[in-house]
Amino acid sequence: MPDPVLLITGASRGIGAATARAAAGAGYRVALLARSAEALQDLADELGGPDRALALACDVADWDAQAAAVAATLDTFGRLDAAFANAGVGASRGFLAESVDHWRDMVLANVLGAALTIRATIPALKDSRGHLLVTGSVAGHKPTPGSLYSATKAAARSMAEAARLELHGSGVRVTVVSPGTVDTPFYDDAPGNDPLLAEDVAEAVVFALTRPPRVNVNEILVRPTTQEF
Repeated sequence: MPDPVLLITGASRGIGAATARAAAGAGYRVALLARSAEALQDLADELGGPDRALALACDVADWDAQAAAVAATLDTFGRLDAAFANAGVGASRGFLAESVDHWRDMVLANVLGAALTIRATIPALKDSRGHLLVTGSVAGHKPTPGSLYSATKAAARSMAEAARLELHGSGVRVTVVSPGTVDTPFYDDAPGNDPLLAEDVAEAVVFALTRPPRVNVNEILVRPTTQEF
């Protein structure tokens, strides 16, 4: 497939930005979505400018913004071959540790935001027999004490499986990428020794994307070698 198109939410930094670079290196054109317009434009310029990378300021919890971003991607590139619902917000552990407003923002980004990305991209992905990817987490498999974040990632993982079942027979593949601890701006100070790099997770995303059409990698669980849980 010549110059396939990948849409990435949460693309301005961390796993999203690393995935954009890795996918561009694999021949993808990219639509970059995040709230930080300046950082997005810098990344788009780095990846080849308007012919190769499109910067789209977007709050993933806003349905109109996501629908408009997908429409702009189709208008610019004429197709959409893959979508990576990656945008997310973290929180400190403990049910008394964060403000209610922060919790609301996290749930809206991690759960509703992913659902809206799925909803906005499904028609185009069906047309291209494309690929839907969702960022999960090891925490979505094994909750940590007092972690509402764990619950949001369990929801994201379940949502991806629900989408896979709905899309069965359409030719659209669905993959959850569930990292352990990653040294990204998600953390002020990444816990543990020798965490993953964002580039490690990006490589997992590109691996799933580049399997033959007959292969649907449903989930990739990738931990640092030093991480136990």
